[in-house]
Amino acid sequence: MMYQRSSQLFAEAEKVIPGGVNSPVRAFKAVGGTPIFVKSAKGAYLYDEDGNKLIDYINSWGPMVLGHAYAPVVEAVIEKAKLGTSFGMPTELETQIAALAVSMVPNIDKIRFVNSGTEACMSAIRLARGYTKRDKIIKFAGCYHGHSDSFLIQAGSGAVTFGSPNSPGVTEGTAKDTLLAKYNDLENVATLINANKNEIAAIIIEPVAGNMGCIPPNKGFLEGLRQVCTENGILLIFDEVMTGFRLARGGVQELFNIKADIVTFGKVIGGGLPVGAFAARAEIMNYLAPIGPVYQAGTLSGNPLAMAAGLAMLQALDNDRAIFTRLEEKTAYLEAGISRVLKANNVVFTINRVGSMISVHFDAAPVTDFKSAANGDNETFKKFFHGLLNEGVYIAPSAYETWFITDALTYEDLDFTIQAIDKVSKTF
Repeated sequence: MMYQRSSQLFAEAEKVIPGGVNSPVRAFKAVGGTPIFVKSAKGAYLYDEDGNKLIDYINSWGPMVLGHAYAPVVEAVIEKAKLGTSFGMPTELETQIAALAVSMVPNIDKIRFVNSGTEACMSAIRLARGYTKRDKIIKFAGCYHGHSDSFLIQAGSGAVTFGSPNSPGVTEGTAKDTLLAKYNDLENVATLINANKNEIAAIIIEPVAGNMGCIPPNKGFLEGLRQVCTENGILLIFDEVMTGFRLARGGVQELFNIKADIVTFGKVIGGGLPVGAFAARAEIMNYLAPIGPVYQAGTLSGNPLAMAAGLAMLQALDNDRAIFTRLEEKTAYLEAGISRVLKANNVVFTINRVGSMISVHFDAAPVTDFKSAANGDNETFKKFFHGLLNEGVYIAPSAYETWFITDALTYEDLDFTIQAIDKVSKTF
């Protein structure tokens, strides 16, 4: 495939946008080459500026669970736009989507809408600190909760060492209140809690990780977190920006029957527009201004276009609950096909999957945390990525990202993808 127009556009973008992109992973630095500039998308397909058609396994990093340009969402946005795009005042639409979301997700009474997953996670942490009157949090290596300062932390040398900033601009003062734990390691979490008794406000986690590839929680891991949080007065925050309304109607809480104290959302809840949200029991949410002491605000929060898109998406998922079964079946079919052809071509690999999230790791060992995810053969991944791109299949341009399956994919699309992987893997 030719990408002359995309190359030209990228060169122009680099002159006026840092790195030529508005989010770093789009720059293809992990895989090399020039990013693809998209002109349009419909259903399961992307159409780039060079006229190429690509089967899409990113789906805007998750929200397009029903496919691009899903008609009810598009129509809802158009109709709302005719009435005005932003008011900075309440609308009935905000209450409608809030009521629907609360009815779909277990263990939440109230929800507040913001503008991104980063904003949702940042606000959830502030709320947890205000509610518990504690300062420290535990996050897990490899889990991404947005680019707020508290989350851009890497580990020190010891299990109970305070975090240090992983990005210039994050202060040591911020970093000292973030403790880093190992995903799927309850003993490590317990060590951190015991070393910081009565100081930890919250544990925040992607209950199914998606930012080091798809990594499922080990059996008993989430249950163990729930128990230690309850025993120590710590709030358990599920970052369901990726998993919410994707892995089940009620997200991971429903899927694994585990109660979180605060849940954050993004992606699907906005139907493709910039939306985030955080939710909890009424006693926690009532700590928010204007009825509580914890301040959080946003001029464009509850924007009518975003709310219209999100409501149309949630209504579609609520009305057709077989969607989640179809997504599971299609992703399982894809997993079986990929496994079959990679084995036939003697490729060393591991596949992780939960529902409609899936990732291929080029390593034989189980991938259960960030350290094991980092052991994958990145050179093989680069060949894999560019080989598939040349065949008309677009996956994440990073070995550390999950694929997102859409219901718009047909079994013919899946077969085409499996055949493309067969072809590409023969060249390794």
